[in-house]
Formats: sequence, structure tokens, C-alpha cells
Amino acid sequence: MRRRILVVDDDNMNLRRTKKVLEPLYDVFLAESGREALDMLNSKEIDLILLDIEMPGMNGFETFERMQSYPVKIPVIFLTASGDEGDVLSAIKLGAVNYLKKPFFPQELLKRVAKEFEGK
Repeated sequence: MRRRILVVDDDNMNLRRTKKVLEPLYDVFLAESGREALDMLNSKEIDLILLDIEMPGMNGFETFERMQSYPVKIPVIFLTASGDEGDVLSAIKLGAVNYLKKPFFPQELLKRVAKEFEGK
């Protein structure tokens, strides 16, 4: 069975690009907001989440914090344009498994995703 990845980003172009990179290997679901991502987690089984930080309404940190109350803990890789070292530290402190700066190289994204699925 293919692994299922939820990509959360408010930029449609980023969603399409990330899906294009991942889709040959994984089932990919897209959400354009934190709220949509949380709703999706109630209806789909997800193995990994790629989560943008800067989004209107509910940012990635708030979305991630709300995900912590869900019964199933899903690994999160923050995928963001922010290069702020404070964001990296905040993401790791919250429990993110990794962090990748946009724009990213497709092979780097695939490498980090594959690393999360090793031995699982």
C-alpha cells in the first residue's frame, strides 16, 4: 500500500509543484489552509504531513499544535519559505521531524520524505 502524504500550503502553485514531485511514489492529498488540513485528518488516513508555516487565518505552528490533540500522531515536515532560524527552532521544539526551505530541490524533498518512512 502506498504511503499517504498531506501537503498544506496556501499557495496553489506550491501545492501543484509538491504534488507533481511526490505523486509518482505516494498518494498525495492537498489542503489550502490549516482548517482544511484539520478537517481532512478527520476523514483520511495520513502517514506524513508537509506543512507550510506562513498561511492566513491559522498559521502552520497553530495548525501543528491543534494536530497534537488528535489520537494518531502523524510526523510533520515544515515546508516553508521562511529562512528564519527562530522558525526552525520553533518547528523542532514543537515536535516536527524535519524542516525544508522553499524553493526546494525535488530530490531533497524526496530524500527527506523517504527518510521518514524508513523502517516503518
